Amino acid sequence: MTGADRRFPVWAPGARSVDVVLGGLGTFPLTRVPASDANPAGGWWQLAEAPTFPAEPLDYGFVVDGDGPFPDPRSRRQPNGVHELSREFDPRARTWDDGAWEGRDLTGAVVYELHIGTFTPEGTLDAAAARLDHLIDLGVDTIELLPVNAFNGTHNWGYDGVLWYAVQEQYGGPEAYQRFVEVCHRRGVAVIQDVVYNHLGPSGNYLGKFGPYLGQGASTWGVNINLDGPLSDDVRRYILDNAEYWLREMHVDGLRLDAVHALQDHSATHLLEELAILADELAGETGRPRTLIAESDLNDPKLIRARSHHGYGLHAQWDDDVHHAIHANLSGEDTGYYGDFARPEALVKVFQRGFFHDGTWSSFRERHHGRPLDPDIPFTRLVVFSQDHDQIGNRAVGDRLTATLDPGRLAAAAALTLLGPFTPMLFMGEEWAATTPWQFFTSHPEPELGKATAEGRIAEFARMGWDPGVVPDPQDPETFRRSTLDWSEPERPENARMLDWYRTLTALRRTIPADAPATEVAYTDGVFRFRRGELLVEVSLSGTGLGEAPSDAVAAFDEAVRVTRR
Repeated sequence: MTGADRRFPVWAPGARSVDVVLGGLGTFPLTRVPASDANPAGGWWQLAEAPTFPAEPLDYGFVVDGDGPFPDPRSRRQPNGVHELSREFDPRARTWDDGAWEGRDLTGAVVYELHIGTFTPEGTLDAAAARLDHLIDLGVDTIELLPVNAFNGTHNWGYDGVLWYAVQEQYGGPEAYQRFVEVCHRRGVAVIQDVVYNHLGPSGNYLGKFGPYLGQGASTWGVNINLDGPLSDDVRRYILDNAEYWLREMHVDGLRLDAVHALQDHSATHLLEELAILADELAGETGRPRTLIAESDLNDPKLIRARSHHGYGLHAQWDDDVHHAIHANLSGEDTGYYGDFARPEALVKVFQRGFFHDGTWSSFRERHHGRPLDPDIPFTRLVVFSQDHDQIGNRAVGDRLTATLDPGRLAAAAALTLLGPFTPMLFMGEEWAATTPWQFFTSHPEPELGKATAEGRIAEFARMGWDPGVVPDPQDPETFRRSTLDWSEPERPENARMLDWYRTLTALRRTIPADAPATEVAYTDGVFRFRRGELLVEVSLSGTGLGEAPSDAVAAFDEAVRVTRR
């Protein structure tokens, strides 16, 4: 269903009866659609004939075998929350004003990750759009939105979504989302949407009432999705149609695929390969590139290897190894998964080879991990960062690097991220050394679920040495409020100075060919060096000690970083 299909089709293969409830109009029985060559398993229901209904959008839900009503699994809008009726929304009704946008290959671009609910005090898509001048002046090419799909409650990171097609109403709903994408494109900024296909949230998930959406086993975050079991074809179609919805109907330029290592799929053609084929077909059809970026901790180049070489053909993947090497060498932390990265040699290796764990022993996992990156895969296919929502939010108190690093080492982290050979990503507020934390927050209305979430989170990260006594309560509204950016900070002298440094680095990055590798990578006497194009970058890992910048330096930050053109 791509628009407002008033036959109200729904997949419920095991149901004996399905009715559609139309708010204020009554209940109408659906008829089972016969199986066909296109859909041999059948299982779909719809109105035999669509009556004449009022023209305005209708609220509706489904009763399955007398139970319900439940929201539409493909609901485009949930104005009253995920437990209530869906509301019709036709994305094709909009007359878009972004026709001049030709898109761009997002590998090598400067990406900015933000969470709509905490990026501004208002916490809406329209308020985020009003901050575009700041991002454009910063040098951002692409905005990556944390998940916006509908979840239970008023605030959440977004990874507890249960209706993957609907935009959370607190953010402004689907029309605000369209306005956001449109204004970004008019200003020359691409949009990547973070999507979660590996699990569903714990509250408001009614998909199991309709069919076998859930499979066997579970990950840390919930029960696995049925990608390769009986009747999984329609579950996969549900995901592929969702990807197409964002890429086609909502005009986004790419998707960040959450935790693809948690996808349990033993099909001959993996779901990730199918998603990559879909994205490439849409790019060919529309003339606008569509970029798929995988979050994965597997260090497996198969994800981004060409399909002609038996890979999945995704366009990029996150590389946590680079983060760990930057973080450990600047902060001195060596507990948990930082243990293998706490030497400068780790930083040298990731700049030379992309992955640190490329078949090496991982002390955190207590096994060998990863494999080497293919020599023909450019490092721009690796998305790197010194801070992101996970690496900050998965700390005990959600503290940013600002809480532990002096300005010199913060400047060093920025230079390593933005001038390195990878695709750099910044986390909202990083550019001015924001002091607001980014903590794990939830708003589950069910007290027992809130308690279980808090306890489970502490247990999940026990090996990182957290003190449970300092971990904020995710359900406390203050945890959410503390995590909202303070937009008065960029006006303060020290913050403004860091912001200017980030602007300098993004401008310098544009003078280097995007695919230029890092050469002459070395570490000597506390200084990490590399060359990209005509730029020689020198970074003091202690944040000081480089001495006064030479007269031919094109950029410098105290005695921590200097960049010369040679």
